[in-house]
Amino acid sequence: METKKRGDLVINGFGASNGGQFQKVTLNGKGTVNSDIECKEFECNGTGAVKGNIIVETAKINGMAKISGTVEAKDLSVDGTAKIEKNLIVEKVKVAGKATVGGRVKAEEIKIKGKLTVEEDCEAELFKAESMFTIGGLLNADEVDIKIFGDCQAKEIGGQSIVVKYKPSWFGIFKSLFQTQLKVEVIEGDTIYLENTKAAVVRGNHVTIGQNCEIGFIEYTDELAIDPSAVVGENKKR
Repeated sequence: METKKRGDLVINGFGASNGGQFQKVTLNGKGTVNSDIECKEFECNGTGAVKGNIIVETAKINGMAKISGTVEAKDLSVDGTAKIEKNLIVEKVKVAGKATVGGRVKAEEIKIKGKLTVEEDCEAELFKAESMFTIGGLLNADEVDIKIFGDCQAKEIGGQSIVVKYKPSWFGIFKSLFQTQLKVEVIEGDTIYLENTKAAVVRGNHVTIGQNCEIGFIEYTDELAIDPSAVVGENKKR
């Protein structure tokens, strides 16, 4: 372990340090920080643990990181595995690996190409997923753009524009045997387009129900279109 003159903290190999204010924190080995961190850059390339909160401008997790508190950041990218036990408050987050948040997520922009799990609510201006996600509460975003690669689920989804499309994977030859879906209780928005979605209730102004959907009840204001392959219980114009 080495602490540089500029206030950088670098842990190579096995090591532990107290938290504090730093310019940059880098965990290359199996490093543990025993309290809160405030820094401009945080990078975890090994197996890192922070027993506290992180306030940072830019964070990159390429290895395995476990943070027992809340992460506040301008930019967070996860190419490895990140476990945040409390909340994530961030301007922009990209997940190409696997990220788990034990509390809620509040962001301006969320982009997922890996797997995101959020135990509570997830709020953003833009939520774009080309992969798998699980949200225990409400997913609320101005723009929701989902391309289903694997099983996705949320308790509720709300937004102005909600688009859910099926993205065939390399094992598309097994499509007939293994059909991935978005599973959600309630979807509510202005303009809604759905494919491969199973929902109890859908409410919107302009609603399009595409292929391979199972919808219990639809309530719409202006327009409704239903694909012949979709299964819809009932619909009502407001």
